[in-house]
This record gives sequence, C-alpha cells and structure tokens, in this order.
Amino acid sequence: MTTAPTNIRIDIVSDVVCPWCIIGFKQLQRALAELDGEVEVDLHWHPFELNPQMPPEGQDVREHLAQKYGTTVAKSYAARGRLAELGESVGFSFRYYDGMRIHNTFRAHQLLHFADEQGKQTELELALFESYFSREENVDDADVLVAAAGRAGLDQEQARAALNDGRYADTVRNQQRFWLSKGIQAVPSFVLDQRYLIPGAQDSEVFVAALKRLRDEKAA
Repeated sequence: MTTAPTNIRIDIVSDVVCPWCIIGFKQLQRALAELDGEVEVDLHWHPFELNPQMPPEGQDVREHLAQKYGTTVAKSYAARGRLAELGESVGFSFRYYDGMRIHNTFRAHQLLHFADEQGKQTELELALFESYFSREENVDDADVLVAAAGRAGLDQEQARAALNDGRYADTVRNQQRFWLSKGIQAVPSFVLDQRYLIPGAQDSEVFVAALKRLRDEKAA
C-alpha cells in the first residue's frame, strides 16, 4: 500500500529585495523535489523589511551597503559575482548593474497579503523576486507591482485597488511585529511545522534532513 505524503507547514519570513531569500527558497525547492511523494508542504510567506526607513526615491545599492555594512566597492563587486554564480546554480538570474537601487518593500508586502487571500502568494513572491533581481524594476512602484501581480495570475485591477486603499497596511505591520517578537531579526528564516527554525539560505541537504526528521516524527 502506498503511504500518503506527510503534510508539513513551512512559514518563510522574507523580503523581496533579499538575494539570500530567493536562493534559500530555491534550495528548499530542490529538497522538496528530492522528497517528492514523501512530503507535501503548506507554504506561508511573511513580511520583513530590510530597509523600513528607505525614502521613496530609494538608494544606490553600493552606497547603501557601504553605509549599512561598511562594504567596499571591491567587496560589493565580489559579492555580486558570487550571488550571480549561486543564482545560476539554483536556476535564478541575478542581473546586477551599476546604478542599481534598493527600495522600500512595504507596499510589496501588502500586495503579497492580497495574493495570499487569492491563493497566489508564492507565485507573486517569485514574480517580485524576478522584478527586482532579473528585470531591473522598482518594487515600490505601483505599476511594477501590478504588472507582477498579472504575471502571477492575479487580477490587475483588484491588485491596484488593494494598493491604492492600503487595506492591508495594518495587517502587514502586525505580522512584522509578530515575527520580530519571535526573535526573527534576519532573513530568510524558515519555520518548519511551527517548531523548527532554519535560518539563512542553507543548502538543500539541510532542508532534506529537517523535513525527513519531521516526517518520521509525525509517522511515529
């Protein structure tokens, strides 16, 4: 008799301008592919703003990294090259360029909450990663966000209305405070079965081991 797959909830605290978040998710996808038929996952994305005080015009990425982390130009180029290689290895394209800017993501997170209600949250999350890192777009711009919603299979007029009236702003703020209260100070953070935390963009083997452990615990 075929054994039914084990259902496991995975909460992902993430920001759409975080390169390690998409790399970590791609590693999770690899792990799930390896465990195909053994586990089924219920994914939930949660908001985290890397730069909540970012002004509307954004900031040059290299300038931002220098101010926030003391990163030199040489180290910035090296980091971009490393991320591009990692992205290629997991099937994601990072298109870093001179003059690239980082933007506030509060509105993006509001739209992600709208997408969650429509059952399209993961699709929109991936579309927004693509917008920022692959399409060289400003993910604080309403037109960019609405276009990403369309690519994710969402109604664009409804998406624009959700952005315009700010109906999810308080909900997103409350979610941010919740995860901060749980000690989440960096992203990505993966919480498996509301019990186990996997911080950062770990290799797929780490996810495989954790998922197998949960599978066995639930079967016991």
